[in-house]
Amino acid sequence: MYIIVGLGNPGAQYAHTRHNAGFDTIDMLAEANRFSMLEAKHKAIIGKGFIGGEKVILAKPVTYMNLSGESVRQLVSYYKIEEKDQLIVIYDDISLEPGQIRIRKKGSAGGHNGIKNIIAQLGHDEFIRIKVGVGAKPKGYDLADYVLGHFAKQEQPLMEDAFEKAAEAAIVIMHEGAEAAMNQFNAKKA
Repeated sequence: MYIIVGLGNPGAQYAHTRHNAGFDTIDMLAEANRFSMLEAKHKAIIGKGFIGGEKVILAKPVTYMNLSGESVRQLVSYYKIEEKDQLIVIYDDISLEPGQIRIRKKGSAGGHNGIKNIIAQLGHDEFIRIKVGVGAKPKGYDLADYVLGHFAKQEQPLMEDAFEKAAEAAIVIMHEGAEAAMNQFNAKKA
């Protein structure tokens, strides 16, 4: 079993913002695999089903970004999974160009408050993460305003592609392992 968590903020005002890259990827995974994302449980909206024969829980925490760890902790405790291998967290990253993705098996929060809270709640940083690049904030911009803002029109096709790649990467992680996914998806964009 795998739990795939996409980070974001609930509510229409945050829909399709940079900070909701995780939610958008989960929505894409849910649609492609016909998961119904209607159940409210563990401080998240969840969907359950199978992808390639593997049982999967898709989750979008409704705690708001900075408290994402509360939902993740409840999910991993309830489903009794091994966080190191069976938890995949998808989120936005301002250090990557729009459209780029990067997979890591552990590491610091890198200034991302959602990841910081997950690490604090789990008590360790060893869980697989898929970072979706949203681009660096322009000079003079407030970081919160930037990540809560929408993508420019020219960035939207790049981001659709990134959500698709992140969803594919999650499936590769489940079937072939994190190393294989890192080899396949961590290459620099041409």
